[in-house]
Amino acid sequence: MSKFFNAFSVVLLGLCLSACADVAVTAKTPAAPVQGWPHGAIATTANPHATQAAADMLARGGHAVDAVIAAHAVLGLVEPQSSGLGGGAFLLTFDYQSRAMTFLDGREMAPAGARVDMFMRDGEVMDFFTAWQSGLAVGVPGAVALYKAAHDKYGILPWRDLFAPAIRLAEDGFAVSPRLADMLQRLNGRGRLSVNPPTRDYFYPGGVPLPAGHKLVNQAYADTLKRVAAEGPAAFYQGPIARAIVDAVQAEPLGGSLTLADLAAYEVKARPVVCGVFRTDRICTTTPPSSGGAQIMIAAIYDHLVDADSTRLDRKTAFVDAQRLAYADRDHYFGDPDAVQVSLEDLLNPVYLRHRAEQKFAPDAPAVHGDPAAVLGRADAITWSVDTTQEAAGTTHLSIIDSMGNAVAMTATVEAPFGSSRWAHGFLLNNEMTDFARDYDADAPPQANAIRPHTRPRSSMSPTMIFDAQGGLRMVTGSPGGNSIPAYVSKSILGVMDWGLSPQAALDHANIIARGDRIRVEVSMPEGQTIAEHLAGLGYDVQQREGENSGLHVIVIDAEGVHGAADKRREGTVWREHAKP
Repeated sequence: MSKFFNAFSVVLLGLCLSACADVAVTAKTPAAPVQGWPHGAIATTANPHATQAAADMLARGGHAVDAVIAAHAVLGLVEPQSSGLGGGAFLLTFDYQSRAMTFLDGREMAPAGARVDMFMRDGEVMDFFTAWQSGLAVGVPGAVALYKAAHDKYGILPWRDLFAPAIRLAEDGFAVSPRLADMLQRLNGRGRLSVNPPTRDYFYPGGVPLPAGHKLVNQAYADTLKRVAAEGPAAFYQGPIARAIVDAVQAEPLGGSLTLADLAAYEVKARPVVCGVFRTDRICTTTPPSSGGAQIMIAAIYDHLVDADSTRLDRKTAFVDAQRLAYADRDHYFGDPDAVQVSLEDLLNPVYLRHRAEQKFAPDAPAVHGDPAAVLGRADAITWSVDTTQEAAGTTHLSIIDSMGNAVAMTATVEAPFGSSRWAHGFLLNNEMTDFARDYDADAPPQANAIRPHTRPRSSMSPTMIFDAQGGLRMVTGSPGGNSIPAYVSKSILGVMDWGLSPQAALDHANIIARGDRIRVEVSMPEGQTIAEHLAGLGYDVQQREGENSGLHVIVIDAEGVHGAADKRREGTVWREHAKP
């Protein structure tokens, strides 16, 4: 065991950070005395317009939840390739005064008509591209319901005020960003975004993709937000907007089964927060169907694999090994906890994680899942089939702290770029059903992440916060990036907490993704080429990559104050308000 590995316990949090029963061992961390938050507000998002919307709410004394809603409503307009009203999100909050944490699950939900074999044709699984563009891929959107659930619990500013920045931008127009223009160019003639009449007319007027700098107006989006602002989520989940969603989903080719009843039945889920002690800090994150637990797994296994004498490259190798072990378990065991038994307590048990670290794969060995039930002497092991989920690299992340010290980490998505390419009332619909395992064998056990009616697909999204031994907030982090999200987020954590990097340097550092047997290394970023050559020399199957699709947005609190960082691979910015005297 690493000499740095002081204790590792798992804590399931219903409401509070400081008074919770430890699942594995007794290792409670006292909360710091609650004093006034000294640092002022800060926000970092994937687009300057969204960051400004958050700043507007924070400057008015709004809660971090107010700011995240306003910012995300803007992102749905200016960054539609990544998230929006037609998708879903996970929202993790920390209340500074009470030390309470909550996790609100606004993940998209499978329609009642979803079937385990709906992406199968004549015994063969439908290719991802066809499934992605189909109506079968659309789940019930959760973003608008999540807005309301979070605002009801935490909001300070009036509900309708939160949508004013996005409405103004939609009506007055905004300049198409270089990233949006590039995505449109890449997808021109590929898929249905440039074919379906509404998206063709909006994104490809005259058959030409919108160029960077083009002033784009979206009155339909403004009208949708005006109705939501005036009437609440009912305006979205019932009536004309709901009818437009259903019509878009059911349209050919390959229309889906989503109905008005599915929309009306959607509910946001309040789920436990899970925490694990990493050295003297505590990593707190989201439970399934999120993959937040993988952050605790990677950190714990990594800490077993390094010691004080580990070199810089030794630590990157340990990071690869920890990822391979954690991903194999995540892929095999995680699913919707309302539909399948997810043995998260066992997977995060310190005894199992120590044993798992000892099982690290040889560089040329296949990555396989472990068996926590056997290690822990339990007789209730569950047998699942091999996971086959493909998860596209879309999504966005926002990290915000308000002037009162309340923090929010929200990761939101429509899944693949521009979702399903299906359009309703000014916004795109998700293709989240492709986040389930798409193949099905009637003669084999199901996958944990198999398609089931009324369930939510497993997600890689992992909004995460870190606290010190006294319960003080140290870090807010999260990223987009599909199946690579656990790798991206853990890089930001270890970069700051172990590799001695500043927040921005941690984000700038080469991404290293070790899901499965091939290791992807981003050679165009700092240290990337050196790391790739080092791993290849050890016998790992290394794929050198020029770019990765991370979009980390991180806030770090240390002795010098609060620091925000935005991933330069996207168009993010940081806004900071210094504390008032």
